[in-house]
Amino acid sequence: MSLWTAADAAEATGGRAVGDWAITGISIDTRTIQPGDLFVALKDIRDGHDFVTQALQKGAGAALVSHVPEGVSQDAPLLIVDNVLPALEALGRAGRKRMSGKVIAITGSVGKTSTKEMARAALTGQGQIHAAEASYNNHWGVPLTLARMPQDTDFAIIEIGMSHPGEIAPLSRMARPHVAMITTIAPAHMEAFGSLDGIAREKGAIFEGLEPIGTAIIPEELQVTPILRDCADAAGAVVIGFGQHGMAKLVQSKAEDGALKCRSRITGETVDFTLQTTGTHFALNAVGVLAALSAAGADLKQAGKHIGDWRPPKGRGAIEKLGDIQLIDDAFNANPASLAAGLATLAGLQGGRRVAILGDMLELGADEVQMHRDVVTDPAMASIDLVHSAGPLMRYLHDALPQDKRGIWASSATELAAKVQELVKAGDIVLVKGSKSSKVSAVVDALRKSVQTPTP
Repeated sequence: MSLWTAADAAEATGGRAVGDWAITGISIDTRTIQPGDLFVALKDIRDGHDFVTQALQKGAGAALVSHVPEGVSQDAPLLIVDNVLPALEALGRAGRKRMSGKVIAITGSVGKTSTKEMARAALTGQGQIHAAEASYNNHWGVPLTLARMPQDTDFAIIEIGMSHPGEIAPLSRMARPHVAMITTIAPAHMEAFGSLDGIAREKGAIFEGLEPIGTAIIPEELQVTPILRDCADAAGAVVIGFGQHGMAKLVQSKAEDGALKCRSRITGETVDFTLQTTGTHFALNAVGVLAALSAAGADLKQAGKHIGDWRPPKGRGAIEKLGDIQLIDDAFNANPASLAAGLATLAGLQGGRRVAILGDMLELGADEVQMHRDVVTDPAMASIDLVHSAGPLMRYLHDALPQDKRGIWASSATELAAKVQELVKAGDIVLVKGSKSSKVSAVVDALRKSVQTPTP
């Protein structure tokens, strides 16, 4: 079944189709392109037009271009437009317009992708589900996700992110969600926003794109919750708060055999579920997901049953057995809120020594030094035996730690990874956490290489 015909795509974008083609998917990367895909020649580090010949050779059904690239036949299957990115946006809006199912949009400083994947798993068996790939949540990721959406989609889950002011509202208006959820607000991209209040207002702009009488799912118990509520009220949304309190709340959770058995109350209905992780922050987001899916018309009991099918992905808090140690690989991202959640997960696990290996938290703005020092006062630190760290900012935490918890500090994650044999010992429970750009994942790689036969 085709996703777009040449005529439909031309009408949606105002472009000129060369040939009578039909495509079954959309790709922006020739390395992963599939036969029948529309190749979108975006300009980024490289100009996508340089790869059109390769895309067509790999079986692309057509290419979206602003001109016929050199070496490409004049009668090749093309969609020629004035500008490729606005054309992709137009295709995304058209994809949203022709779909009659429900759209759920998710944003937040932490947990967007894992929450999106929870929602995808929870919707199992409830029709045709479409969700963003990976972390496709920016100015090209959102329209790409919408353009890829099959017309008969019953539930779409759209992830929306930002790094600068003014990005979220246009993407939300493009997605036109029926339900919009904010996972949490935390110091991230502080250099661009200046304050937590500024981040909250930008995240709250997701409600500007809500369909009439849409639903806003917001975290309770935050300092900035009133700002989020004001944003939702201004959009005329029905507001559901989630967390330890609110209309959707986590009533209780109990760690058992590496899983978390939870009871929640979602707008008056009790829902029990089990997550294959011990991170309470995941359980709180799961409550928000269940509230969002219920508001979108999904079966709540079914969603509670299938949310347990979700697993934390690599680099985002997954717990694995690695030889004689337990590893929490959370090396993809870090800010004070997500680090606190990671430390709480580490503190809650039973076994041997609890060891935290931490890389710098980046893009925190003027208070970055104090935010790193303040990690020493995190309540979970009382249960953590040893902290190794890497990077110039983590040096401030290293110096603030009591002597008995102070492990190895290195100027870079690569340098720390080279000392992997000194970092852990058999029986340890190990958290590796840091911003992606701190490259603390090098320590995870070194730990894996040091174990010849990982235990499943």
